[in-house]
Amino acid sequence: MIPLPVRTEILHRIQKAEAEHDVKVLLAVESGSRAWGFESPNSDFDARFIYVHRPDWYLAVGLEEQRDVIEYPIVDDIDLNGWDLRKALRLLWKSNPAFVEWVQSPIVYTQEGRFAEDARALLPDVYRCDSGIHHYRSMAKTNYRGYLKADQVPLKKYFYVLRPLLSVRWLERYQTPAPIEFGKLLALVDEGGTLRRDIDDLVARKRAAPELGLTPPVPSIDAFIEAELARLDATHVPHVKRGEVLPKLDQLFRTVLHDTWA
Repeated sequence: MIPLPVRTEILHRIQKAEAEHDVKVLLAVESGSRAWGFESPNSDFDARFIYVHRPDWYLAVGLEEQRDVIEYPIVDDIDLNGWDLRKALRLLWKSNPAFVEWVQSPIVYTQEGRFAEDARALLPDVYRCDSGIHHYRSMAKTNYRGYLKADQVPLKKYFYVLRPLLSVRWLERYQTPAPIEFGKLLALVDEGGTLRRDIDDLVARKRAAPELGLTPPVPSIDAFIEAELARLDATHVPHVKRGEVLPKLDQLFRTVLHDTWA
């Protein structure tokens, strides 16, 4: 949960961003560990938003040179930044994992119009599961090799390996974008076994420990990670063919632009 004073401050900063940049924010959500469900007591608040400029901003010869992100320094543990609508939809077209997670976040600060609802409705047509599998496999492998080979390892890095590995399992099983909540992904791990008990214990410790908390290696989790990485290295991921999706994204862009500034 987001404390009410923090939520109020984030909404205040979003309103200031709208006025400063002459834009409308369509969707603002929490990303990162708080949305994933394994935040530490001192975790930052990772607020992310999608915004839209006035129509004339997009009618420019130098459109590609115009800045399409809004970023602010972290103040009082609030990390706030956002993407322009056109940038966001181009990233959706490429199955960008960050955008796909933003639009599925369970923690919503504000949502205006139909953008978020329509973008979620397009996910089954636009999202490529093979792209997601490659992304999550690479994330898991990088974090495992970089952080989980010591006598004391960062608690949070276990989740930066477990979450992507379980996301791959979800993609393989359901052929739909993996949910952002770690608790939903845990349904893919059998209850009652040593692995599930150790992961549940790790979640509890992560929520109680500071952001840079350390833990000794957990043998059952290490064995699971190594087995999954070996399995994925030996697995051929078939290319996913999809229909023509750009017209649908174009239509969503035009609809949002018209409805926002009508």
